[in-house]
Amino acid sequence: MSTLVFDRMSWEDKLRALQELWDAIGREGDRYESPDWHEQALKETQQRHDAGGEQPMDWATAKRELQK
Repeated sequence: MSTLVFDRMSWEDKLRALQELWDAIGREGDRYESPDWHEQALKETQQRHDAGGEQPMDWATAKRELQK
């Protein structure tokens, strides 16, 4: 699929295509092996959360934090 196709798609169609792509990848989840550091990063995040140092946030807040 070329970028020209995406440029002509509505926002809703782009989101729907993205969801369909994630669903397709999910059905083939066994083809992807996460790097070793992913598990360690998740464990560290869980430990911070359990200790009260990591709080969930909504997506809009997360995007603002990432853009800093």
